[in-house]
Amino acid sequence: MTEEVDLNKGLSEAQLDALIGDRDYKLFLNTRNELYREMGMAKNPPERKEAIRLMSANPNLIKRPILVRGLKVVLGWNPEEMEKLL
Repeated sequence: MTEEVDLNKGLSEAQLDALIGDRDYKLFLNTRNELYREMGMAKNPPERKEAIRLMSANPNLIKRPILVRGLKVVLGWNPEEMEKLL
């Protein structure tokens, strides 16, 4: 079964927390996003809870696309990894 989620509509904090799971939450931050740069997140990333709150409130702060299959996740445009997952 395939499900497509429009990240432009955002995800709740609980949905993001579940999606990130035990993974490094910083990998889900879009480094090209203006807020990311303005807040200096590269050198001073927010704590996990704050990052999730910010991503929920600012959907463009979430790196995309995100492909999920079972426990595997591919973040960002990575054709080789996307092909492996599919």
